[in-house]
Amino acid sequence: MTGKSQKHWTADAAELLSVGADFSLDDVDPEGTPGYDGGKTGAVDDLARGAGALDELQERLYAQSRVAETGDTAASVLLVLQAMDSAGKGGIIRHVVGSVDPQGIALTAFKKPTAEELAHDFLWRVEKRLPNPGFIGVFDRSHYEDVLIGSVRSLAPADEIERRFGAINEFERRVTDAGTRIVKVMLHISADEQKVRLMERLDRPDKHWKYNPGDVDERELWPAYMAAYQTVFERTSTGDAPWHVVPANRKWYARLAVQQLLLGALTEIDPQWPAATFDVSAEKARLAAT
Repeated sequence: MTGKSQKHWTADAAELLSVGADFSLDDVDPEGTPGYDGGKTGAVDDLARGAGALDELQERLYAQSRVAETGDTAASVLLVLQAMDSAGKGGIIRHVVGSVDPQGIALTAFKKPTAEELAHDFLWRVEKRLPNPGFIGVFDRSHYEDVLIGSVRSLAPADEIERRFGAINEFERRVTDAGTRIVKVMLHISADEQKVRLMERLDRPDKHWKYNPGDVDERELWPAYMAAYQTVFERTSTGDAPWHVVPANRKWYARLAVQQLLLGALTEIDPQWPAATFDVSAEKARLAAT
């Protein structure tokens, strides 16, 4: 289905963008469009085509889960979005995830932990927001903040950060074993592109609400964040839940690539329309007689 929906891909996006054993974030060009030769013009058509395919797959996933037998492993998908500020997570949610029926979407934007959340282990609040069977869950930031900011800002000691890596891998293994396909995406923009996007927010009164003065403070820690992301990839890109790094300086490519990753995950699940549990011919006759 993915090949028919987006015709300008020259290679499998999941393979091209996945984090392998020798991966280096420094080697990823944020301006790049790996595996796609349609340009911005072709992307408009392909994103629309992909939206139709994604919508059908999501509806089939939801429908299949409604009639799953007790004890069956009913599938769901979890999209984890991580990025530096202004990298385009909101655009992914609006233009990619937003193309399907909202009744089948479970979106969580993780903020600074509350006092109650801090009283529990860092995965406590995450576990509560996992998608139910039949849903596409979206984490706008996630449990990875606890090892990224936790490390860069020294909010937790080194041995605790180390423990969290192991806890994340065990947690994600358990989640995938229960039937949830995890699609982990880091939207990778350059520091120069972020500067342009933040300046645009300052230049436009309708964007001031999106600007956070703290973003400038975080920019000063850019090398530390890139190093922290590299460590995250090395420690938590697993066979159960591999990471994908998507060049994001070109918003149109990032949206198209994430859509392709979701299409690939859903196609592998291959949800089917459930068979009728009643006699269709008999029901047609009954209805016609009314």
